[in-house]
Amino acid sequence: MDALDQLVNTFFDWEAMAAVLPKMITVGLPNTLILAGSSGVLGCILGMVLAIMGTSRATPLRYLSRIYTDIFRGVPAIVIILLIGIGLGPIVRQLTGSTNPFPLGILALTLMAAAYIGEIFRSGIQSVEKGQLEASRALGFSYNSSMRLVVIPQGVRRVLPALVNQFIALIKDSSLIYLLGLLASQREIFRIGNDAAANTGNLSPLIAAAALYLVLTVPLTHLVNYIDNRLRTGRPEKQQPDDAAALIGKGAQA
Repeated sequence: MDALDQLVNTFFDWEAMAAVLPKMITVGLPNTLILAGSSGVLGCILGMVLAIMGTSRATPLRYLSRIYTDIFRGVPAIVIILLIGIGLGPIVRQLTGSTNPFPLGILALTLMAAAYIGEIFRSGIQSVEKGQLEASRALGFSYNSSMRLVVIPQGVRRVLPALVNQFIALIKDSSLIYLLGLLASQREIFRIGNDAAANTGNLSPLIAAAALYLVLTVPLTHLVNYIDNRLRTGRPEKQQPDDAAALIGKGAQA
């Protein structure tokens, strides 16, 4: 029982959770969403460029896309964040005079997300039947127009669930940005919980941070399932009464 009491007191101190939750919601939550949202949008743009390069008929472009993807998917996220945030920090400081590590954190998350999103887009584009491209070319579209107006939109639609999954991963990866030494007003959810745990010697604030991450990710997980189901089954059709039932109904009314 002593071990159980210690576990409860260390990780499930409700007073410690209640003390840190307001700051997590007012400061940590917006910063987490900014980190994940900004890097998600920029990652989609760069990922689409990588996907187009990966499906290009130009061999050098395909090799460049493959090298980038292999590097940023193979190196641990924490190494990339430290390399960009701390390694490039002095260079950025000399060029811009800014000591704000927040943009560098977004850059690191963007470069990592682009490698994964590029592969997601590439698989979606390659899953589109070749007949779609051939049919559009037969109608007089150029290759670039066929890819832009016919193939790529269909490929993106097919990988929407995977894109939402990647955004969920970005929300969780944003917790690693605390390594760059964010300002007090720039702290994300995990950093606020970690600071509170270090100040109080109680780990309950980290459980509060985990609960807040669940509030963000669980609805997105169900959204993924919903989108995937809609893409597989299509929009449900409205049932129309058959002609006989309609005639009987009109006769009864008469």
